[in-house]
Amino acid sequence: MSASRPGAFRSDASASRSGAPASRSGAPASRPGASPASPRPGAPQNGAFPRSDASASRSDASAPRPGASPASPQTGAPRPGASPAAPQHGAASRPGASPAFPQTGASRSGASPAAPASPRPGASPAAPQHGAASRPDAASRPGASAQTGAAPTSPGHGAAPRHGASLNSPPPRHLSWRAARGVATRAGQCGAVRTEGLGLGLALGRVLGEALVALTDLPSFDTSAMDGWAVAGPGPWRIRDDGGILAGHGAPTPLHDGEAVRIATGGRIPAEVTAVIRSEHAHADEAKGLLYAQRSVSQGQDIRPRGQECRSGEILLPAGTVVTPAVLGLAAAAGYDELPVRARPRVDVLVLGDELLTAGLPHDGLIRDALGPMIGPWVRALGVEVAPPRRLGDDAEALRKALTGSEADLIITTGGTAAGPVDHVHRVLGRIGAELLVDGVAVRPGHPMLLARLPSAGPWLVGLPGNPLAAVSGLLTLAGPLLGGLAGRTPDDGYRVAVRDDVHGHPHDTRLVPVVHRTAGEPGTAGGAEHVVPLHYNGPAMLRGIAAADGLAVVEPGGVRSGTEVEILDLPWAPATPWTEGCFT
Repeated sequence: MSASRPGAFRSDASASRSGAPASRSGAPASRPGASPASPRPGAPQNGAFPRSDASASRSDASAPRPGASPASPQTGAPRPGASPAAPQHGAASRPGASPAFPQTGASRSGASPAAPASPRPGASPAAPQHGAASRPDAASRPGASAQTGAAPTSPGHGAAPRHGASLNSPPPRHLSWRAARGVATRAGQCGAVRTEGLGLGLALGRVLGEALVALTDLPSFDTSAMDGWAVAGPGPWRIRDDGGILAGHGAPTPLHDGEAVRIATGGRIPAEVTAVIRSEHAHADEAKGLLYAQRSVSQGQDIRPRGQECRSGEILLPAGTVVTPAVLGLAAAAGYDELPVRARPRVDVLVLGDELLTAGLPHDGLIRDALGPMIGPWVRALGVEVAPPRRLGDDAEALRKALTGSEADLIITTGGTAAGPVDHVHRVLGRIGAELLVDGVAVRPGHPMLLARLPSAGPWLVGLPGNPLAAVSGLLTLAGPLLGGLAGRTPDDGYRVAVRDDVHGHPHDTRLVPVVHRTAGEPGTAGGAEHVVPLHYNGPAMLRGIAAADGLAVVEPGGVRSGTEVEILDLPWAPATPWTEGCFT
């Protein structure tokens, strides 16, 4: 699975291009005069959310058997006698379908709907999508509607309609995990920037919305870097007995050549001063009223000249810098009373599902809502404002009203992203004209997650699966990077640590596995090499492992051996319970 183009906002790695061939790679030619396929009963009607079609036909797609209808393009040959009226994923779009909801494989605007377009310069006319092998003898169907003709979607994901109304280039099904995180990060970075002014006491941890520009020279006048003596000209010097120069006082009387005066650190340097001699490097003869240097004196020594650190108008820190205690100190020194910071992203949480209880023990097929209490504090720890969760049940109309009425920057939904009879998220997004950027991710747990943008530059939406650990995966994969972009934070490159035990991998998908950090030796002992220990109870519906974890290991397809370094995603909290050897590992 290829990642989205660098710098591209929407992931469209497998979207059809105007120069792509109109037929599906490897699809057999249809008989002249063959009628177009009619819509399958129950398929999305005009204005519905069309299915993902990003994946290309499989390289082993066989030719249709004799007598089979050419109107049913699908992976594998149709059975003799099969109905020609049931187009599978990648079939031709319905005649008269709404242009606002491109059908599976629809080409970008401007491509001819009746004739195959020319391939991209240098590209094979039968170039398959996403690594599928092409057949050199594949031919486009005469009169077929323009499409790149994708292969069927993954089993179990074809019943629910997909992709947003405004998409000319639908996102691929099941982006790679890294590509999906990249799409989410860029989406947040492309959002509108809102700034607000906060007093220095309130700005800690926020992100600068504008560059920090010095409002004055630093220091704003010549000052002494040490306690000692300010001297003018060569020595020995006559001691001027006027109480000395202290920090915080106004401009002192200028020194005459051959004079010395006591000065404190930070004291303003009088005019005509040659240098400051540290107290320990000078000898004062009180009887004679003379000062002697015990070391050589150089011009300007131990004097901090005006503007040494910066000049007024100089950029001290760029926009996007996280406000730390040191940043607050610099801002105060540079003359700031308040800082322009990025406004916190606002998040709405919508909990879906009629089966959820908010109190008491599970009973009669009902279960406790684990995500409502968890998601708000989780994203709040990322520095956002979160409204109390709203529980909508499995009510499509209530979901539509909640989405269209939200004033948040991000809406997070829980559940309803799959293809079940009451999974309404895709259908409602299609109904309101949303645009899908991510529709499924090749990660376990959590592959049915999605990322969409509501119309008219409305809120972003992250759809989380209903299983708790799968939802955590969605928070780390999509919500976290998106919110980081909205808040102006620099993406975290992560780090790698050796894993103590073998970790089984999925054949094709990335796995996110709860882990705890340890050092070599017995638990609780100091010293030794740092490593992470994979935790048990890591199924998609489980929370016991993640509750004891302090990070998740990113396990690439195929798994990892003991001692291999793996990428670690930190969690925004410390483990709630002490790590114990036998309980979770």
